[in-house]
Amino acid sequence: DREMGTFGGATAMWAPDGSGVYVSPQDHGTSNILFVPLTGAPRPVTTGTHLLSLTSVSKAGDLVGTSTSFQKPGDVVRVAVDKKGAAQIAQLTQVNDDLLQGKTLATAEEIWYPSSGGAKIQGWIVKPPNFDASKKYPLVLEIHGGPQGMYSVGFDMMWQVFASSGFVVLYLNPRGSTGYGDTFVRSIEKSYPGPDYDDLMAGVDTVLGRGYVDSKQLYVSGCSGGGAL
Repeated sequence: DREMGTFGGATAMWAPDGSGVYVSPQDHGTSNILFVPLTGAPRPVTTGTHLLSLTSVSKAGDLVGTSTSFQKPGDVVRVAVDKKGAAQIAQLTQVNDDLLQGKTLATAEEIWYPSSGGAKIQGWIVKPPNFDASKKYPLVLEIHGGPQGMYSVGFDMMWQVFASSGFVVLYLNPRGSTGYGDTFVRSIEKSYPGPDYDDLMAGVDTVLGRGYVDSKQLYVSGCSGGGAL
């Protein structure tokens, strides 16, 4: 069995020749496959703005997992790696093509903004189909659970449902989130809510500053730790 626990929140699997392990850790709202040799530094196998998981490694060295991005639900993919380490990603399934045919999906804008203590926070503004910046939209702030978790660039039906109902959605990775390093995730230890609250409110202020949100129609939802906040 090539599975060997977790590495940075991701399953680690041995290469066929035992020279190292493949992992797909969380990283700033994305995940890609890395190769971690027994000696030396990890090296990227794939790049891209997506969530790419790893579930199996064949004896021939092909990797299999799933991939999803903001407007694309998850599908099974094969990642072929040549002797030079270059990767070719091939999609093997089209599970939701029939469901999405003829649908106009929401779009997402990645943002970075300052918060208290000099922190830099990443988030995404989800805009309804046929978005018009001259109009005023109600806003939903969605807070992830954990609180040690990570919102991502992956497809999420909840964003699509809110946006199709005319809401702008803001989802963020405040301090305490995974995917940004040990210091970031531990910054709310013994201080919760604390800096994470500052980050959420600074995100709302950032979107209000864009001019297309109705300041009298601000709503909030969350799951687990996000619900507590």
